[in-house]
Amino acid sequence: MTKQLTQVSPHAQDWYREAIIYQVYPRSFNDTNGDGIGDLPGITAKLDYIASLGVDIVWISPYFKSPMKDFGYDISDYCDVDPMFGTLADFDVMIAKAHSLGLKIMIDQVMAHTAEEHAWFKESRSSRDNPKADWYVWSDPAPDGNPPNNWMSVFGGSSWQWDTRRRQYYLHNFLVSQPQVNFHNPQVQQAHLNALRFWLERGVDGIRLDACNFHFHDQELRSNPPALNRDTATVSDVNPYGMQAHIYDKSRPENLAFLQKLRSLLNEYKAVAIGEVGADDSLAVMAEYTADGDKLQMAYSFNLLVPTCSSHYIRQQVENFEARVKGGWASWSVGNHDVQRVATRWGGPEAPAAFAKMILAMQLSLKGTPCLYQGDELAFAEADVPFELLQDPYGITFWPEFKGRDGCRTPMAWTDGANGGFTEGKPWLPVSPDHLAKAASVQEGDAASSLEFTRKFIAWRRKLPQLTRGAIRFFDTPEPVLALRRDAEGERGIIAVFNLGAEPVSCALPQAVGAEQMDGYGLPGAVVDGQVQLPAFGAWFGYAA
Repeated sequence: MTKQLTQVSPHAQDWYREAIIYQVYPRSFNDTNGDGIGDLPGITAKLDYIASLGVDIVWISPYFKSPMKDFGYDISDYCDVDPMFGTLADFDVMIAKAHSLGLKIMIDQVMAHTAEEHAWFKESRSSRDNPKADWYVWSDPAPDGNPPNNWMSVFGGSSWQWDTRRRQYYLHNFLVSQPQVNFHNPQVQQAHLNALRFWLERGVDGIRLDACNFHFHDQELRSNPPALNRDTATVSDVNPYGMQAHIYDKSRPENLAFLQKLRSLLNEYKAVAIGEVGADDSLAVMAEYTADGDKLQMAYSFNLLVPTCSSHYIRQQVENFEARVKGGWASWSVGNHDVQRVATRWGGPEAPAAFAKMILAMQLSLKGTPCLYQGDELAFAEADVPFELLQDPYGITFWPEFKGRDGCRTPMAWTDGANGGFTEGKPWLPVSPDHLAKAASVQEGDAASSLEFTRKFIAWRRKLPQLTRGAIRFFDTPEPVLALRRDAEGERGIIAVFNLGAEPVSCALPQAVGAEQMDGYGLPGAVVDGQVQLPAFGAWFGYAA
């Protein structure tokens, strides 16, 4: 099955505002050579499936050459494919197939750091006076031998690592094996733009910019002050990283000028960018990075990737962004490769399929470009990976209070057979038994399934400009009810009401009086005498009176 091509003109400058992104984590998507790790030919083989969902953009997590200490987010060659994923020729076949289906390809760009095996770092650490000596962030020790300041790594401990070759510390905001590049050096900026041009020339339609507020650091290397409000949206509360206010090691003002350079390059190819923002005030950074039409087209944060959620919290995040944004655009994600799957995170260990359907409808009703994570359309819950099978260094470090990211990265279950049809070999992470019962082949053609609901709801939404480009405002409702209205010029306003809870609710909503219930969205709910009546995880859509 192939998707119906979007009705939006491909030449429209802001076509991405009506698009839906689908994230593919290549290691866990589809393996074609039996080594237990997904690959680019595996993605190509499943593009028809992705297209059948009705999405527009396929975001592919890193497939570049890498020692894989952070599973591809530690890059050793920005312009080649790691052999475990295939070849450049495989990439070209994949992008040609995607374009033939009307899909656009978005690739990850990890610019803030490289792998320590990267040729740039090997040269930089070789001496203090080589041509790339200043391509990374180096510092002499404090007089007592300690690191130059108190900056911390997201993955635990100091963000400074002693190097015996140069007898200096180098900065790493994540793993020790991910040295921070020095964006204050114009040569570094140009090298990254040249690498990006390499992929744009191959037909890439956009980029997802990893950790995009980490590019620059304070050149005076001032220590961060204690956090006034601990950041638990970006990191777990067992991680001391959240105890600092990160005002000197990231989100520096110099990044704006670089993002303008990046945008100029993307404009040459009519390509788009979405930035990942993890900051103490992520919404402010998102607004800043997407403002004025000369930086990123979109940004997303961890604000809806939090462990628990409420209707009040969701409303607060969207309203705060809307109040700050200056012509920019958000992308709202409720799941990705870095957090526990939303079905478990918000729905609980036994969340029913009704929960996944409602959350998808809610996400696709917010103002912004939705980003879906592979398997969420199948209502996959978080997989239970025992400690002895863990691969993620983040989880190994903080076990058992934080189990890391492997539970959301287990292989896709395409069938309910051996290894879920993911591989003929031994999968790099175990396939969840829960996922086998919800495999794509099991749900295919079942009108009551999460998969078929996803397809139908996306197709329904596509016909409604109110839900893609429309303005948004919220109504006062008690927990766990979220009520909003979307308005587009020349169209009838749409009211949407969601029950985020596991018990039926009935609440008064004066704005629903006289509203006309819409058809085709596939969720249970009704309005009777101004009372919105919703079963557990129900929803109601209507045209405003």
